[in-house]
Amino acid sequence: MIKEREIENKIVKTNDIIITSNEVETKMEKVQEMSMIYRSAIKEITTKLEVLDGEFKVKRKRNPIEYIKSRVKSLKSIIGKLERLDLEVSCESARSNLNDIAGVRVVCSFLSDIYEIAEMLKSQDDITVIAEKDYIKHPKPNGYRSLHLVLEIPVFFSEHVEYVPVEVQIRTIAMDFWASLEHKLYYKTFEDVPISITSDLKECADVIASTDRKMQEIQRKVEKLN
Repeated sequence: MIKEREIENKIVKTNDIIITSNEVETKMEKVQEMSMIYRSAIKEITTKLEVLDGEFKVKRKRNPIEYIKSRVKSLKSIIGKLERLDLEVSCESARSNLNDIAGVRVVCSFLSDIYEIAEMLKSQDDITVIAEKDYIKHPKPNGYRSLHLVLEIPVFFSEHVEYVPVEVQIRTIAMDFWASLEHKLYYKTFEDVPISITSDLKECADVIASTDRKMQEIQRKVEKLN
């Protein structure tokens, strides 16, 4: 019997740290459970957004939401962020300290749509607002613009309820275009970026912001004609 247990519970030695196969399996189960919980929270938020978009389509004859993207932060990214924050690397630590493990990006047509969608989400009885950052009214130094909300939402499972934070980013098509390209340009760039490039990107962001405001004005003029 002892030999059977030794075979089942294999011992792995890595960098002088002894880990049993049972411990690895337990940790993997915790990671999978955590991922499932955050994916479920994303589904809850996404469903709410789709309902709102459908209501707009019926009542106003247009869709304020162009598209929705979502993601659960990868294990590598979670570990990296915990290490940068000098926090314990564990599922429990991640769930206690990180609010952006689950992320939903909502891309809207016009500036007014952003704030209207945000207010509708925040006013729902089962949603709790944990944090809000308006990078549209107060852009980041590099020109980044978006409305960030951290919303806590209940997820009902068979035997319990989990209250899960989800980061929701709401922006226009133009803002998303800039942010996506900026990310691609900087992705895996470890050297210092020349000031000329950061200056050009900031200029592009300002032009896009001006375009967003102009498109909003045109949209309001069109609405008055109807």
